Amino acid sequence: MVTDTTDNTATARTPWHLWLVAILGVLWNGFGAYDYTMSKLQGDAYLKASGMTEPQIVYFHAMPTWVTVCWALGVWGAIVGTVLLFARSRWAAPVFWASLAGLVGSLLHTHLLSNGREIMGQQVLILNGVILAGCLFFIWYSARMAKAGVLR
Repeated sequence: MVTDTTDNTATARTPWHLWLVAILGVLWNGFGAYDYTMSKLQGDAYLKASGMTEPQIVYFHAMPTWVTVCWALGVWGAIVGTVLLFARSRWAAPVFWASLAGLVGSLLHTHLLSNGREIMGQQVLILNGVILAGCLFFIWYSARMAKAGVLR
């Protein structure tokens, strides 16, 4: 009797779109990392150059520490999730979920727990919607690739 000792859990071939999505993820999430870093390193000079008004800058500096932690989790979680996509790791989706949790914390503060929406203006609602859509896309895509066996 011959026993089959080969592993039957074959990994799916990497589709071309995984590389495209990962590259777009670096660009998309990289801008968030750039914005976070510049906000921390250059402070008011960067915020003013970004078009923020004095009341918006005051609001930004008054953010509680937990909101800054949420922002960092959202931004750096998205970067790590993108790196995990490149590495074809099944951990990409859970990390993107953590990034979403950070975003949701920031959104709760801006739109429900403070007057951030009023101070930041209509553009913050649009920007937050676009960021949320991007985050949901990366969760969906990485979960789909994990289910297809592309991520291991």
